[in-house]
Amino acid sequence: MMPRPMSRLLVPVLAFGLAACVSSETPDDGDPSAAEPDATHNTLTEAEREAGWRLLFDGESLAGWRRYEAEMPPDGWRAEDGTLHRHGSGGDLVTVDQFGDFDLSLEWRVEEGGNSGIFYRAAPGSEHIFHSAPELQVLDDDGHPDGENPLTAAGSVYAIYPAPRGVVRPVGEWNEVRIVADGRRVEHWLNGERIVEFEIGSDDWEARVAGSKFAEVEEYGAAREGYIGLQDHGDPVWFRNIKLRPLAGG
Repeated sequence: MMPRPMSRLLVPVLAFGLAACVSSETPDDGDPSAAEPDATHNTLTEAEREAGWRLLFDGESLAGWRRYEAEMPPDGWRAEDGTLHRHGSGGDLVTVDQFGDFDLSLEWRVEEGGNSGIFYRAAPGSEHIFHSAPELQVLDDDGHPDGENPLTAAGSVYAIYPAPRGVVRPVGEWNEVRIVADGRRVEHWLNGERIVEFEIGSDDWEARVAGSKFAEVEEYGAAREGYIGLQDHGDPVWFRNIKLRPLAGG
């Protein structure tokens, strides 16, 4: 049984799902997924600004980003053609700022067989970013072995909560992601569908972590705030339209 819906997030979450899946009428104010098809990338509309959205990637530079546990961005990442592109080795990329409760929206695509991830609430000081931060898996499900297992398929909470089949788009196409973190409750959205929802610290969460590769990592999922991170997993990957709206308390 899925956990009960998040009451605080009912309106924005339903608006997101309706805008992306059903309605082609006037979009919900402040919902970045509801932008017009020909909208300029890496910008905020007036409605988004009024709703409190913040642009994390300007489309032209790595301003506001750095390597995890380092001061400067890694050489393997660059701003290219309006995308944030991992083109070579260099390490995981994280925001300079940390966030607690938030609504995060972005788009990604990978090359054939590609693998990456989106981390959130990544705490400073961990040996590896994935020791503290849950990860939304970014993957070519058809071309990578991890795609055969729902626990490691695109959109999953990597190795913890599975993603359903048939939601991720074919390799080379852009996928729309939304991560909503409100206290201990988290939702993963992919291409207009809420595919995962869970509560950090719940009995279900604890059981799943205990049965995973993170069983001996005490700090996994424990941070209430941290960096947004993009994984260097060795493959080319592209991100754009990275936007975040802090929620009350975050």
